[in-house]
Amino acid sequence: MWKPWWDTYGGRACGVAAGLFFGFVYLFSGFWDMLFIALLVGIGFWVGKQKDENRGPLLPWDRLTDWVTDRWPWSR
Repeated sequence: MWKPWWDTYGGRACGVAAGLFFGFVYLFSGFWDMLFIALLVGIGFWVGKQKDENRGPLLPWDRLTDWVTDRWPWSR
């Protein structure tokens, strides 16, 4: 029963859980910073959605390393 749900929404669930965890850690440092929790949950959801939809890495490391080595050949 949970397998199809997990395959579809697993990344989003993990992202939201991670955002909530770090949000609560941040919450203990101040009450008025609760809006930051919403930001963390939203970022976690977005990252999880990227994983669920197989959009690839958030940072294109291959393109970035190619650009760096082309721009600065001594960095190889």
